[in-house]
Amino acid sequence: MAGFSFSTSAVDGKARTGTISTPRGDIRTPAFMPVGTAATVKAMLPGSVRDTGADILLGNTYHLMLRPTAERIDRLGGLHEFMNWDRPILTDSGGFQVMSLASLRKLTEKGVTFKSHIDGSKHEITPERSMEIQRLLGSDIVMCFDECPALPADRQRIAESMELSMRWAARSKEAFGERPGHALFGIQQGGLEEDLRAQSADALRDIGFDGYAVGGLAVGEGQEAMFDCLDYAPEQLPQDKPRYLMGVGKPDDIVGAVARGIDMMDCVLPSRSGRTGQVFTRYGVLNIKNARHQDDPRPLDENCGCPACRSYSRAYLHHVFRSQEIISSMLLTWHNLHYYQDLMAGMREAISGQRFDAWQKAFHDGRARGDLDPL
Repeated sequence: MAGFSFSTSAVDGKARTGTISTPRGDIRTPAFMPVGTAATVKAMLPGSVRDTGADILLGNTYHLMLRPTAERIDRLGGLHEFMNWDRPILTDSGGFQVMSLASLRKLTEKGVTFKSHIDGSKHEITPERSMEIQRLLGSDIVMCFDECPALPADRQRIAESMELSMRWAARSKEAFGERPGHALFGIQQGGLEEDLRAQSADALRDIGFDGYAVGGLAVGEGQEAMFDCLDYAPEQLPQDKPRYLMGVGKPDDIVGAVARGIDMMDCVLPSRSGRTGQVFTRYGVLNIKNARHQDDPRPLDENCGCPACRSYSRAYLHHVFRSQEIISSMLLTWHNLHYYQDLMAGMREAISGQRFDAWQKAFHDGRARGDLDPL
């Protein structure tokens, strides 16, 4: 079986473009991963997600271990076959969801015990159990188990959490073992503290991973603080491995992250926003529920090639959203995911052509000119 590898084809400033090669196909970077929390990108067929330009999806360890269970998915052929997606899948470790969703959480050196947000049943995730779940799912890129405190938090709390996460990273690496064709990513922690981030990066490098994530951001710190951290955090990580910013974000978050050296991102925002009537365009965010669209024959974006823009008017999309028709979620989600993948393709092309600064300026100028609805 072919292995996992990463190569950079062009660099422009700190921004870079390249390819992550896996046995299930190549991932063009910078890459945006649509989120398939429960083995589905909500309101989308797998083929439709692929048609937007997505090379890889993200699945969620916490949700899938609770329902339908990793063991059941394994018996049914693994996550790829279960959800009818034959391209790469990255699964997160479950750590963030345990922090944000589970109740009665108890944290120890061993791992985390918690009660399910679904039915109150008791569960435990350790680094070893997280690796087992992700092996049963059959994910191509596995994330090590970490602890992710919400920000703001005091320095001692951040330091203790980071050090625990590094011990868990070593246990994750040991439990992962040798799995040709599959990759294990380490997760840098340290909050907004540059020296703690450096300590975390050094520990991860000593353990050795196939890729490295910048974790512990997009948890309440705000964009300015996140960008301040990204001014140094990616450069603390190995330059010859992919760098993944977890849980980000809005289009301008993504552009700013790529400008600072990030290769991969994921976020529920484009699909969640599609279900709530928020539409991403090159001129900013449009709220299709607003009455101004009820007689508008124009598409969402005349330059977009997605089915919503090719075949339907703003007036129709306003109508089906107001009527709570399922097609509204389908079309608006498709458009948003298409927009995100167009954004990534535009950045890859600009970096390859050494035009990224000009591309960024045009991106921000377009949004500044937009006469759209406020969020």
